[in-house]
Amino acid sequence: MQKISSTFLGGTALAALLLSASLPAHAQTESVLRIGMTAADIPRTLGQPDQGFEGNRFTGLTMYDALTMWDLSSEEDASVIIPGLATEWAVDESDTTKWTFTLREGVTFHDGSPFDATAVVWNVEKVLKEDAPQFDASQVGVTASRMPTLRSARVVDDMTVELTTSEPDSFLPINLSNLFMASPTHWQAIYDGLTDVPEAERAAAAWERFAADASGTGPWKMDNFVPRERLELVKNEEYWDEARVPGVDRMVLLPMPEANARTAALLSGQIDWAEAPSPDAIPEIEGRGFVIEANEQPHVWPWQFSRIEGSPWNDLNVRKAANLCIDREGLRDGLLGGLMVPATGTVEEGHPWRGSPTFEIKYDPEEARRLMEESGFSESNRLTVKTQTSASGSGQMQPLPMNEYMQQALAECYFDVELDVVEWNTLFTNWRRGAMDPTANGAHATNVTYAAMDPFFAMVRFLDSKMAPPVSNNWGHINEPKFDELVAKARTTFDAEARDAALAELHEASVDEAAFLWVAHDVGPRALSPKIQGFVQPKSWFVDFSPITIEE
Repeated sequence: MQKISSTFLGGTALAALLLSASLPAHAQTESVLRIGMTAADIPRTLGQPDQGFEGNRFTGLTMYDALTMWDLSSEEDASVIIPGLATEWAVDESDTTKWTFTLREGVTFHDGSPFDATAVVWNVEKVLKEDAPQFDASQVGVTASRMPTLRSARVVDDMTVELTTSEPDSFLPINLSNLFMASPTHWQAIYDGLTDVPEAERAAAAWERFAADASGTGPWKMDNFVPRERLELVKNEEYWDEARVPGVDRMVLLPMPEANARTAALLSGQIDWAEAPSPDAIPEIEGRGFVIEANEQPHVWPWQFSRIEGSPWNDLNVRKAANLCIDREGLRDGLLGGLMVPATGTVEEGHPWRGSPTFEIKYDPEEARRLMEESGFSESNRLTVKTQTSASGSGQMQPLPMNEYMQQALAECYFDVELDVVEWNTLFTNWRRGAMDPTANGAHATNVTYAAMDPFFAMVRFLDSKMAPPVSNNWGHINEPKFDELVAKARTTFDAEARDAALAELHEASVDEAAFLWVAHDVGPRALSPKIQGFVQPKSWFVDFSPITIEE
């Protein structure tokens, strides 16, 4: 882990004033952690968050648990999947589309109802079974696309559930970390009370009410929720893992999409924690005694290319040229003040999925121009490309300044870059609709960051032709038979070492085909008050808020 310590760009006194007005007064004996998020709104609280993995971090992993979970306890070791609400699992050797999960005893939802196999089936069916009373189409997009082979669940006994996939899928236990368990009992009570709502609208209305009064099994419980303003969580004293009962009484989550506003709020004492502070403000932040936490994450800042008919990125020379035209070290050391790691693929040297690509991603503008000229482009015959991005949000880091840097860099290699800037949640929604959809606005690339913690998130959802929208996130409709073959090989390999070897082949092939314009790996910078103790910055996009304490 690195403690990375540019001049503060100027305060937003109005934002700080509004923030102070919005914060509630609590008893002085209550410890409170106030966090400025990069999101423009509170991620959905009903059990399946929106707004990408920032949603999972703040309203998923806090109030809810999944059958499997990420180990977030180490700064040094890679985060791996560990038991969550399931204590163990196994695939059926005679039918590898069937898995048995043994559930944790003694777990209760925040409303006091028990967690059991029936609750698991109910939560699977809320996003997969269209005729289930609790089915909610609004939760499907952010859930089913993350576990695309899961088809059904059935109760074996009270504490055992069987899950069935459409095909053998060794990734399932990892994928299930995205399916959060909401309380069926609490939802049903809300549903039954909506007698004045037409039956066709009652399920959606019940989920809306549930979101305002959530019930999961997580270490934090909802206490106060004001959409677009704040979410207040309090510690769950009855959490099933005593070691992860929060050390802070209350956590207040505040949407603050502008980096300067977050920084101003931190420096003025309005918040204790600022996600992704402005890089230019870091010397000022550290000079005031705050701590910058950062650690290399399995999280990539890319351009994802359209590969539909007519896209300029269908030319391999053009894709390679773009990758060679970016001075990543210059971006890191200049604009971002050290807060990134240059990306030469989805994973780097030393990773078991790296492989041995023959195409070396580096800064070589001369070779980039040669490739462009080979494809007929020149200073007098430039290539116009359009990229859709956001102004802020989640792991987007500093999207506008970074894309303007890209725009200037690529101009040296005969590219004219147009930027289509949309709101973060809109961009994320468009990501699932694909390059053919009108919401792409004719863009030839999209700039949505992605987590690379597991095989599906890192590669499969982008490279497998079957993952094209609306199934998952193959936004550009890549259709490479070699990729499909290697995905199938990895999915059907249940031995971990052999599966890693197949994934290395897939990654190697994707780099040699310049499937993305890889730019940066995020380091998840956040600025913390010196009052915050016990925080571990893991090598993960997620964090565990439970160990944190506040020292006055």
